[in-house]
Amino acid sequence: MTAKPGPPLADRRTFLRTATAAAAIPAVVLATGALAGTAQAAPSPDLDLPDFAPVPAAAQGPALNSAGYFVGRIDGHLYWVTDGNYQAMFLSTREGVVLVDAPPTIGHNLLRAIAEVTRANGRPATVTHLVYSHSHADHAGASSILGKDVVRIGHSECRRFLLRAKDPNRPAPTVTFEDRYTLQVGGERLELAYHGPNHSPDNIFIHAPAHRTLMVVDVLYPGWVPFKHLAVSQDIPAWLRAQHIAMAYPWRTLVGGHLGRLGVRADGELQLAYMADLEVSTRAAMSLDPAPYFAKYGPAGNSWAVFKTYLDAVAAAAAAPVVAKYTGVLAAADVFTLDNAGTLVESFRIDAGMLGPFGTRP
Repeated sequence: MTAKPGPPLADRRTFLRTATAAAAIPAVVLATGALAGTAQAAPSPDLDLPDFAPVPAAAQGPALNSAGYFVGRIDGHLYWVTDGNYQAMFLSTREGVVLVDAPPTIGHNLLRAIAEVTRANGRPATVTHLVYSHSHADHAGASSILGKDVVRIGHSECRRFLLRAKDPNRPAPTVTFEDRYTLQVGGERLELAYHGPNHSPDNIFIHAPAHRTLMVVDVLYPGWVPFKHLAVSQDIPAWLRAQHIAMAYPWRTLVGGHLGRLGVRADGELQLAYMADLEVSTRAAMSLDPAPYFAKYGPAGNSWAVFKTYLDAVAAAAAAPVVAKYTGVLAAADVFTLDNAGTLVESFRIDAGMLGPFGTRP
């Protein structure tokens, strides 16, 4: 095989000079010591934190016990536990407990909640199976407290991510599936399904048909707007579709994985309405005149300043009417709607091709 000729020597020298100069920059930075103004662990006592609208009573969950958790029956032998920020679900069976997710903020309270339930119903308290909704540490990071003998189940992508992470707190699942998996233990049944990437590439839907309950994490947020940047989801168009996939299941009760209460179907419909309004408002805001932003920062060649100020302004214009409409209706409408609008702006640009002033030059 004949080797292809490389670039001209002059180009190589130019590249080497440029690379050498660039490499010198970190050395200069390191030589100056710590960055000025580096964040400290202790906040300033005069820190001026913003005020937000009160959380509507309808968004709040049940009171926590003295240990910091609440455990309640969903239906039959299906239960849920929350610390007000995260949720897990478990089935108490004749052979042991099937747990879905192990959020670290609940931690050992998971075992306390299970013990509380099984003392009352006389069934075994041992967790025999753990289902991972997905691989993220905030939902799976207490897996290790269950020991090595528990059967861990997740999507094949979940196993790949956890093997890569090498996190001792999140052992990789030993039982995996691609599309669907039925878990039957001690007379109870869960239907696991993968509908493609959404919040994460491995996020699954956990359906308990006998109890008319669906658990899907980081997709629907009963009583609240979605978390920052649309749940920091990795595939925004797929996350938007996942909301509708969830609503197509015949559930009566939703375990959303976050916050303090369970969901009902009206919660899903309300989130769909919120997102529809945010999409309409974002599309309209993307017609914002870009001229002032190019005029201010273009002459200096500061492209990132053009992008930042223009896209931030579009997001602010998109968020404003949605915040006004949903404050007092959905909790934290004034907290995360601006971030969620910004995420939609980027998705519309990159995924939907709505490039606006950054489109094809005429």
